[in-house]
Amino acid sequence: MLETRLIPASDKKSRRLMVVLHGLGDSMDGYGWLPSALDLPWLNYLLINAPDDYFGGYSWFDFEGDAATGIERSRKLLFELLDAQGQGGFPADQTVVFGFSQGCLMTIELGIRYPHRFAGLIGISGFVVGLDQLLAAASAVARQQTFLITHGIQDPLLPFDQVKAQIRQLKEAGLNIEWHELAKEHTIAGETELALIRSFVKSSYAD
Repeated sequence: MLETRLIPASDKKSRRLMVVLHGLGDSMDGYGWLPSALDLPWLNYLLINAPDDYFGGYSWFDFEGDAATGIERSRKLLFELLDAQGQGGFPADQTVVFGFSQGCLMTIELGIRYPHRFAGLIGISGFVVGLDQLLAAASAVARQQTFLITHGIQDPLLPFDQVKAQIRQLKEAGLNIEWHELAKEHTIAGETELALIRSFVKSSYAD
């Protein structure tokens, strides 16, 4: 079981949910600021800790070792969590998944493999492991999903050109990706990027 914390919407009847997946070495506590920054009072937030301890924070997979095994384990845990949320009143089609760095990778994994359509998926400063295998395992609804993916052209950890090439392959495979290149490093670029996220979330619920 993954450790989670629900931050409820101001509208107590709202079933709209953002699932938040942090990056390497961070935790759910690192995103306590997000609800007030996005200022979407009708949105619930489910903050999640990754399963592995990592120097005072948490990790979704071993990026220096066998990444694929950890990604598969974390994906299964997230599938179980999302299924439980659906049964608990937060269906996938009312859920936006948000992830940063390792959390971005997990967001892309969910968007391509999870068998139900999400309201939207947001990946910030991430990458993909095993792209060909990931596409081969795409769900029946993968090409109906809508992604917002951003990356910094000055990212010192995940080289911009390599990530851009991966995104190009995903788009060529038929995935619906809104891609933004930002003048930033490995971070969230303040209100400039928050405005993109806010607009995407609003459009995800426009129907």
